[in-house]
Amino acid sequence: MITTAGIDVGSGAVKVTVMRADAEGDEQLLAQVSTRIRRREIAKVVDETFDAAVEAAGVDEIHYIGTTGEGGEVPFATGHFYGMTTHARGALFMAPGIGAVLDVGALHTRAVAMDTHGRVKDYKMTSQCASGSGQFLENIARYLGVSHDEIGQLSIQATKPEKVSSICAVLAETDVINMVSRGILTSDILRGVHESMAERFVRLLRSLEFEGAVFVSGGLASDHGLLTALRDALEKKASAKLEVVTHADAIFAGSIGAAIWGGYRYRKMAQHGVAWSAASKVA
Repeated sequence: MITTAGIDVGSGAVKVTVMRADAEGDEQLLAQVSTRIRRREIAKVVDETFDAAVEAAGVDEIHYIGTTGEGGEVPFATGHFYGMTTHARGALFMAPGIGAVLDVGALHTRAVAMDTHGRVKDYKMTSQCASGSGQFLENIARYLGVSHDEIGQLSIQATKPEKVSSICAVLAETDVINMVSRGILTSDILRGVHESMAERFVRLLRSLEFEGAVFVSGGLASDHGLLTALRDALEKKASAKLEVVTHADAIFAGSIGAAIWGGYRYRKMAQHGVAWSAASKVA
């Protein structure tokens, strides 16, 4: 049996997954821990999150520690993997049969098309200044006095969505300020923001060629209002009907993928006679 860990260092949170795989590569989740960074030193957050995940998994040896996202400088890691690769493989683990991943991160969103083995075929990404990110929506919610958990339910209750600019986050936030001064309901503002974001996401997805459902990963995967807006936008603008799916653990897609690809790399190198030492962080 091989025990691996995946560390996904994002702009807003650090996610760690510990997995175990048999000789055939069949994976089993052992533990998952996510910690918000909140202006703390990232290295400390990585250490705390990794230690918590290892303790929860109940293991004393990890054969391969793979990082992804901004985790390229983690000193105790064995190797690093590109984010699009890990999100594709992690999403496929949670939802077999999907053809693309829409990863809605804190600073940007990317759409990734992959094959049935999780190998990336193509990808597109929003620009950092675009109003299509988790941080943008968080800023809007903070201005409206709404918690993250309330956003989706309020958006679903909207009756007259108010459109916002989909070009620039600064312009969109200005639109929201004007809406509040005009007395527009919070639910209608949030639905308008969701629709603006969904339109951007649809353009990303339509630029890719893939078959199968779209898996939404990242911190906004649990936002039911955003998912509803995305499904509505796809129904209106996609040439073929696209199913949108997600998972309760969608925020861990990157760390799951890093752990899985780490196990794959470990087995391949072992086949060529390369001896890997256990990670010093837990040995």
